[in-house]
Amino acid sequence: MEHITLSIPAGRLLSGRALAGVVGSGDMEVLYTATEGDTLRIEITTSLDNSEARWKALFDRLNLINGLPAGELVIHDFGATPGVARIRIEQVFEEVSHA
Repeated sequence: MEHITLSIPAGRLLSGRALAGVVGSGDMEVLYTATEGDTLRIEITTSLDNSEARWKALFDRLNLINGLPAGELVIHDFGATPGVARIRIEQVFEEVSHA
């Protein structure tokens, strides 16, 4: 198990909380809580060692496409592919933006 902490500048504000996925299903769960500020703090627990560069690249790409919101993101990963990871992360942001 690897624990990764990332802090990325945020370019937008949201409000609320959201959950996407279920770690017991064999992929991952993502929990997002909006906060005031200008940073997205990300805590990742993953079953894949040496994956920090992959996660950093994914968040850099998401930041370029839509901008990331301020808040706290907790990810419990059980070996999800980068495509599934992106979908789950985008799902929590979409859910709180429409709440």
